[in-house]
Amino acid sequence: MSLTIGLTYDLRSDYLAAGFSEEQVAEFDSLETIDHLAAAITSAGCRPVRIGNAQALCAALVAGQRWDIVFNIAEGLHGRSREAQVPAILEAFNVACTFSDPLVMALTTDKAMAKTVVRAAGLRTPDYRVVEHIEEADDIAMDFPLFAKPIAEGTGKGIDGRSRVDSAQKLQAICADLLDRFRQPVLIEEFLPGREFTVGVLGYGSGARPIGTIEVSILPAAGNSVYSYAAKERCEELVRYSPLRDHGLQMAVEELALKAYGALQCRDAGRIDIKLDSEGRPAFMELNPLPGLHPTHSDLPMIATQEGMSYEALIRAIIDCAVSRYADLSGRMQDTA
Repeated sequence: MSLTIGLTYDLRSDYLAAGFSEEQVAEFDSLETIDHLAAAITSAGCRPVRIGNAQALCAALVAGQRWDIVFNIAEGLHGRSREAQVPAILEAFNVACTFSDPLVMALTTDKAMAKTVVRAAGLRTPDYRVVEHIEEADDIAMDFPLFAKPIAEGTGKGIDGRSRVDSAQKLQAICADLLDRFRQPVLIEEFLPGREFTVGVLGYGSGARPIGTIEVSILPAAGNSVYSYAAKERCEELVRYSPLRDHGLQMAVEELALKAYGALQCRDAGRIDIKLDSEGRPAFMELNPLPGLHPTHSDLPMIATQEGMSYEALIRAIIDCAVSRYADLSGRMQDTA
């Protein structure tokens, strides 16, 4: 017997039509992504049902609709706990869902909170401070250069050529701008000059495993070396993604990524960003528990493809992992194999 799988997501076109800007909806998905995801769910022998965003989910639940499990990629719109909203609603209605639970979703959206947990686990991460009010920017007792970004945004939002800061005056200016634009605290980090990587992880608990790593290199056409919002939006022309084939370095990078994934208690799948410090040592930057799933534009599917894993196999692996956590669903999913 196949499973009925609900699909929750935020569609860029819906929010653009409602008057939101391109940057405000940068984390949201295209209809193309949803179409590919629905097709992959069908190829796994399951029946996809498109639900939509948190508001649509609430309406469907109140109307009595139910699904065996929900494949959730909804990012949410408001607040630093926005990625936790759909999982929390589903948890309240006792509906199974993919990916991490509400606690982990909220924790990892706040980059400083995630770094606090990772540091407490004894893992390397750049030194950092949080600026909630502009006056606090004058009290940052850290050596330049530094790096400034909004504390709870993704897809490079708020990051541009000014983000790498080399003076107190520039720090004051960028903090003032980010506080005003995003209405949230600013994360100030020690700037790491080394190479940048992103690691894909599948599974949960002791069964979690890295599936591969890609190196992220900003091309000269970008105008600076920062992995910015503009670079991510135009990644085909401004960014080079390449396999990490230095076995020793790959092992060190993926070991750190896996330990961070475990310390933050993520499940099913995630993507971890790692940079090398001035001594060439890997350091945790941030973790995305809702990795993008466009088959050719998003990092996790790109990693899977690089390692010989098809998009359909990746989606099936995520579903299998999620279903394995729910005893009443496991046997039914095995019947579709």
